[in-house]
Amino acid sequence: MPRPVRVAIVGAGPAGIYAADALLKSELAADPGVSIDLIERLPAPFGLIRYGVAPDHPRIKGIVTALHQVLDKPQVRLFGNVDYPNDLALEDLHRFYDATVFATGADADRDLPIPGIELDGSYGAADFVSWFDGHPEVPRTWPLEAEQVAVLGVGNVALDVARILAKTADELLPTEIPPNVYDGLAANRAVEVHVFGRRGPAQAKFSPMELRELDHSPTIEVVVDPEDIDYDEGSIATRRANKQADMVSSTLENWAIRDIGDRPHRIHLHFFENPVEVLGEDGRVVALRTERMRLDGQGGSVGTGEHREWPVQAVYRAVGYRSDELPKLPFDALTATVPHRAGRVLENGTHLPSLYVTGWVKRGPVGLIGHTKGDANETVACLVEDQRAGRLLAATDPAEDAVVAHLRERGTDFTTWEGWQLLDAHEKALGEAQGRERVKVVERDAMLDASASDLRTP
Repeated sequence: MPRPVRVAIVGAGPAGIYAADALLKSELAADPGVSIDLIERLPAPFGLIRYGVAPDHPRIKGIVTALHQVLDKPQVRLFGNVDYPNDLALEDLHRFYDATVFATGADADRDLPIPGIELDGSYGAADFVSWFDGHPEVPRTWPLEAEQVAVLGVGNVALDVARILAKTADELLPTEIPPNVYDGLAANRAVEVHVFGRRGPAQAKFSPMELRELDHSPTIEVVVDPEDIDYDEGSIATRRANKQADMVSSTLENWAIRDIGDRPHRIHLHFFENPVEVLGEDGRVVALRTERMRLDGQGGSVGTGEHREWPVQAVYRAVGYRSDELPKLPFDALTATVPHRAGRVLENGTHLPSLYVTGWVKRGPVGLIGHTKGDANETVACLVEDQRAGRLLAATDPAEDAVVAHLRERGTDFTTWEGWQLLDAHEKALGEAQGRERVKVVERDAMLDASASDLRTP
């Protein structure tokens, strides 16, 4: 009787779990069956949802409920706190699995090549998000001495950064933020946050709901300059063709014509301002220089040659995420993705057998979390096709306990799905004691202790 197809998925965020779900729904699940191991570098699963979504957006975190259903399936196992390639190298994956899907996501900041971006007080948004989301691999403190702050970018991450900087710590206390983040935000001195985009309102990448939520805080005044409400033919066409762009533009228009209130913190949304230099004194940020832009008729923008300096003491670039290179896999440094064709990993145009990619490491960090499902379906369809055609490299040691023995031999202190349930219950118990839904555990050792189960290395 043929054994199930053994598949490793490296990365237990939404992309990896959607790939597992697609495999479970594929024809392989019925014949000859599938056995799936999710390999996760961190002790807990869920990737971007746990460590990339702002804590005051619990409805987005509700996606976890659907992901739970996948991880609950008997054909799926979780190996957390397991690093590729240190704990499981590429040759190990080929040894234990018939196919490997890399779903490692993108959690580093894209570069912004402007003068002064390296000054003290200049930060990447991804690093800040990791801090306030309690990522175990970032420092426990964050410098929040700046009273005026610039955020570069007009996407949802920029809104998250601006909102967290402008809200009070007590507003965020009902969320799952850990104690170190609450203490850091309680000392935050920011009173003005300036968000900059080089094009107009119709080109902003905000989601309408995320944008409107800025105005819900009792401590934040959202300010839009009426001069920044401008559209050319390209912008009008965008609004007609894209309902979200039209809703965002309408919200911004309403804010631009209203009277400015007296809430203590302000978020200024600036359009047609292109950041060209971060200015510093004694190695620290003191201002941001922008060039005024104008629309070019097609929805793009061109410089006017007019410059302005904005006094700020901190700059956060929210210009996109990038994936890290995966050892022993080809990598396109320009796009920060693994070269592929429909999810099949390519080297010099040739598919490397049994290797696949999905999610942001496949297509770049664009789109919402749900868009990753299409990636997973495409990649899994290729994997299934290759298995049916006999193109997979058969594992030489496919027994399910072989990888467990390997990790124990290495002394890897791995976590399991049962371990996550223990950690989940522990965090909820910490929250219940404070009248909160959850308090996130940050330290890796504390996560491992709370996740302890009989499958872990003694």
